[in-house]
Amino acid sequence: MAIPVIDFSKLEGEERAKTLAEIARCCEEWGFFQLINHGISEELLERVKKVASECYKMEREENFKKSKPVQLLNELIEKKSDEKVENVDWEDVFLLSDENDDQWPSKTPGFKETMKEYRSELKKLALEVLEIMDETLGLPKGYINKVLNSGDDTSAAFFGTKMSHYPPCPYPEKVTGLRAHTDAGGVILLFQDDQVKGLQILKDGEWIDVQPMRNAIVVNTGDQIEVLSNGRYRSVWHRVLAQPDGTRRSIASFYNPSYKAIIEPAKELVEKDEVVDLVKYPKFVFGDYMNVYVQQKFLPKEPRFQAVKAM
Repeated sequence: MAIPVIDFSKLEGEERAKTLAEIARCCEEWGFFQLINHGISEELLERVKKVASECYKMEREENFKKSKPVQLLNELIEKKSDEKVENVDWEDVFLLSDENDDQWPSKTPGFKETMKEYRSELKKLALEVLEIMDETLGLPKGYINKVLNSGDDTSAAFFGTKMSHYPPCPYPEKVTGLRAHTDAGGVILLFQDDQVKGLQILKDGEWIDVQPMRNAIVVNTGDQIEVLSNGRYRSVWHRVLAQPDGTRRSIASFYNPSYKAIIEPAKELVEKDEVVDLVKYPKFVFGDYMNVYVQQKFLPKEPRFQAVKAM
């Protein structure tokens, strides 16, 4: 079973209605899909691959060898234990945002310039995807983005990029690349490795590989899209398996609500029914949700909504 692939360029032509229906089905049934012909140049994507790999080798790899996951795994192997490494991920990770650009890696030639250009293009694509979701849900154009930027006059949605590498693991059965979770925020656009697999989603009780595709962008919906759509579009459990060979690159950009944004099911989707019980999620402030999420990221998501309801 393969993750659905959407040709984004078909939204401009005669197949627009069909493509919109396909995207709606992906959001309802999968929570994940892959975009091709998304408008981001191959030349830029190849540069991103290059600087990401060089950055890991030049600035990150040596520190990973001394990291907690490596130490814990080595301890288990030395003890010849049958246990697994718990509560850590076999992952080197750092965050890029407009707010922390003075902390971006600085030794890798072209890294900052390339990643700024890439993030600019990805943010445009994220906004396009959100408008497509507006349309497929029957919401006014710009509705979701307006909610993500709500709260007060100083509030703005947050666009961050999580750059991860998953180095080869000598005992992949003993540690997880990234533990299973759903994403907390809005929409996530992932540029994953097209050589080394490892990303999986949970569908109908079965873990399915997100097949590597050269220069595709993987899209998935976060918890806040689930709430805004009143459960029509759902965030989906996903994980990364450690691999014995190859270093897997993963660049996930996420467009999230401002911490002051007020999140609730879109009234346009529930007001027709006039039955309170049909509103499936509480109204809350995104910052409150994040306070719960950081404690419960790898636990079942439904109790998060109940916890934030009680705040």
